[in-house]
Amino acid sequence: MLDATLKAQLKAYLEKVTQPIELVASLDDSDKSRELDALLQDIASLSDKISVRAGDDARKPSFAINRAGTDVGVRFAAIPMGHEFTSLVLALLQVGGHPAKIEEELANQVRDLEGEFHFETFMSLSCQSCPDTVQALNLMSVLNSNIHHVAIDGALYQAEVEAREVMSVPTVFLNGQPFDQGRMTIEQIVAKLDTGAAAREAEKIKGKDAFDVLVVGGGPAGSAAAIYAARKGIRVGVAAERFGGQVLDTLAIENFISVQYTEGPKLGVALEQHVREYDVDVMNLQRATRLVPASEPGGLVEVQLENGASLKSKSVILSTGARWRQMGVPGEDQYRNKGVAYCPHCDGPLFKGKRVAVIGGGNSGVEAAIDLAGIVEHVTLIEFDTRMRADEVLQRKLRSLGNVDILLNAQTTEVLGDGQRVNALVYRDRASGESHTVELAGIFVQIGLLPNTEWLKGTVELSPRGEIVIDDRGATSVPGVFAAGDCTTVPYKQIVIAMGAGSTAALGAFDHLIRTSAPAQQQAA
Repeated sequence: MLDATLKAQLKAYLEKVTQPIELVASLDDSDKSRELDALLQDIASLSDKISVRAGDDARKPSFAINRAGTDVGVRFAAIPMGHEFTSLVLALLQVGGHPAKIEEELANQVRDLEGEFHFETFMSLSCQSCPDTVQALNLMSVLNSNIHHVAIDGALYQAEVEAREVMSVPTVFLNGQPFDQGRMTIEQIVAKLDTGAAAREAEKIKGKDAFDVLVVGGGPAGSAAAIYAARKGIRVGVAAERFGGQVLDTLAIENFISVQYTEGPKLGVALEQHVREYDVDVMNLQRATRLVPASEPGGLVEVQLENGASLKSKSVILSTGARWRQMGVPGEDQYRNKGVAYCPHCDGPLFKGKRVAVIGGGNSGVEAAIDLAGIVEHVTLIEFDTRMRADEVLQRKLRSLGNVDILLNAQTTEVLGDGQRVNALVYRDRASGESHTVELAGIFVQIGLLPNTEWLKGTVELSPRGEIVIDDRGATSVPGVFAAGDCTTVPYKQIVIAMGAGSTAALGAFDHLIRTSAPAQQQAA
């Protein structure tokens, strides 16, 4: 099952296991069960602390990783390869007693949760967002024996996916009821379970001194800004709704100069680790709701947060990024995650053998259609313009596929469904004006980005597209407020460009500080 190279790497990791582990396999006579059995036997052969025994879970094939003689364990109803192989390795290490990298305060929050929590995560092995959620819940179940978790491969359990109306991954159930969808960190999960966590965090934030530079947003632009500012030896804070930003939703990255290939989640982790190497106050899960400019030259700018707290700083760098643009048609919101999806890599396997549409003929849309064509029965690509804007090499590949139709000069006007899930879309032929209905099970929207700037209306100058207007130093229309990345008027939305813009904004903010006032710490003294 595992090749020699992977075995050698895994064997080295398993040397960190300190407590005996049992792999409890629930198998039948299917090919997938034989595949899973081969994987478990390979793992057991690499460490004398790991054994395999038979189990009888209702889901077959599946297996548990249990710490022998204890209640500590996790379960996979999956053959966790692909993106989930890292989840498997971490589960083996953590159940086997190797300490996890987690702040002690957060670990204690998990340990202190009271009640019985039975989590089920439906995921796909091609989903780059799923491992974060799987790994977070696995670790929580290791830290607290009242927490139980099983990761379920939706492609392996299609009947259960249908019965429970899972239309996107990751989808998490708690005690049999829907809990949440999408990528989640331990902090986010704990915040939902521990209702007092947000209030306690707000009180901590209210007690913070003013910063010299406050970065709002933790994507590539915000990370670069924080690092460049921190290297000046000044007081720097980062308030981010989710560290990593939209890069976490990016699968393959092949144009990040000097790195031939990486993936979004991996880069997102690296960004946060790099920022934390410096003396930066990182405040995660914080959504900004209002910007209050300084009342006098050299005064403090205030950023108000959704939890009721606020932060003050001598300068602010806005790097709130962008999100997928929606179609804005009837039915889209109603059927979001019920057939309307925005991540083909994540949710594509759930539509195996079905008919889907991709909205958008740019690079993202055409790449999505190509990927989906290898999974689903049929793909209809719908482009508003009279031609596709994707690179010619991608267009040639798309046109070579036998299960793809391309509709140009077509405007999607409505998403239809049966109340539970999507079953069709309506589009208008822009040349003839006629409307047509396409029966399908899924719609993947790939029509560009929308800047996360609604909360800034009326404070900083925005372009007609809602982007923050900046100059060549990253300065906005408000003194002391700078901006960088996909939320700004920078014409090309690329990771490497966002990083450069974040660095520019940080240098611009520092120049503003030395020209207007002493650093905030000195002022407070």
